[in-house]
Amino acid sequence: MSFPANSRYASTPTASYTLPDGRQVVYLSRRFVPSPEHFALLQEHFVVEGDRIDVLTARYIGGPEQFWRICDANGALLPDDLTSTIGNVIRITLPEGVPAPSIE
Repeated sequence: MSFPANSRYASTPTASYTLPDGRQVVYLSRRFVPSPEHFALLQEHFVVEGDRIDVLTARYIGGPEQFWRICDANGALLPDDLTSTIGNVIRITLPEGVPAPSIE
């Protein structure tokens, strides 16, 4: 089982289970949502009427299929929770573990 490098599951390990009849079932191990403190903040977006997470992801990250990165950086399990309230602040960050550039 492999996923594209830009998938939220790309680095999630697999495990296997042996059924009573001897067949092996391979499955993804549980993926834990990382803590928002592990993301370096680039900017904040204040939700306005009509915002959609896929459109925001395309604007800030370059592709709507990367919505999960914004969800992870904000501790959101449900993408629509981020844009459901006008005025909500959405953190736009670097990928998990990538440090913010130093300003000298």
